[in-house]
Amino acid sequence: MERPQESGAVGGRGEPLGEPPLNPKGGRTLIVDARDPHAYIRPSAALKDAGETDQIFIRPGVYEDKVFVADRPVLLIGAGRDHVQIYSRRGGPLYLQRVPSGMISGITFRYVGSDQHSAINVLDSVCTITQCRATEGVLSGVVIYGPEARATFVDNEVCYNRESGIFVFAGAQPRVAQNQCYGNHHFGLAVRDPGSHPECVRNVCHSNMLSGILLFHHAEALLLDNTCRGNQHWGLVMTPDTHPTPPREDLVTSNVLLPNPRGSLVVTEQPLADIGR
Repeated sequence: MERPQESGAVGGRGEPLGEPPLNPKGGRTLIVDARDPHAYIRPSAALKDAGETDQIFIRPGVYEDKVFVADRPVLLIGAGRDHVQIYSRRGGPLYLQRVPSGMISGITFRYVGSDQHSAINVLDSVCTITQCRATEGVLSGVVIYGPEARATFVDNEVCYNRESGIFVFAGAQPRVAQNQCYGNHHFGLAVRDPGSHPECVRNVCHSNMLSGILLFHHAEALLLDNTCRGNQHWGLVMTPDTHPTPPREDLVTSNVLLPNPRGSLVVTEQPLADIGR
């Protein structure tokens, strides 16, 4: 399957970032490089030594690791998502829990195990994840959940996951913008549960095995300027109890929901019938 073209910016398909950016918090910069005996061998090792104003810069390489951050800010910068890969076979490679601020960028997160895990887990966190990739999750590639979840998830690739690409649920209210969600086995982007209300703007959901976007079980969402094309079913699937903005009758003019084999939009009580749920 052909992947979308990207710019040569950090996280794109250009040259890797050669030097760490200036630390906006004024702290130290800790270097991760498995080939350099003077650097940290894994990102998790650098995180153990990092203070709240320190940033971690990951040089090009493939790292088997599990990055877990809880109850503290994070500043984790990779040399580019086509040049830095963090993979795990014993759980998701990135798990954020109650992270109050910070940024993660320029990294591919890949789950290579067989149990039910996602590539990126974001629980009740308010940081930014940008120019990353989440791939091969056995669940959805990215799960953003919890009533305090206000993360910004922007300009990422979410692809080839066994369920949906991005799944927002349990009252989360993130900003989800300018992401490419493709090649996922279910939906490109899914939102579930009362209180869940993401801002979904300018995302492209294509070549997913069900539909581009799913709203179900009392979910709310702002849906503007998204493109859902070339998916196997519809552009957008909703249950009658959901509350999108703009209202249902305006969604087809506020977003691009064609071409898809079954059409642009459908409202159904059984959005998961095709997968036996």
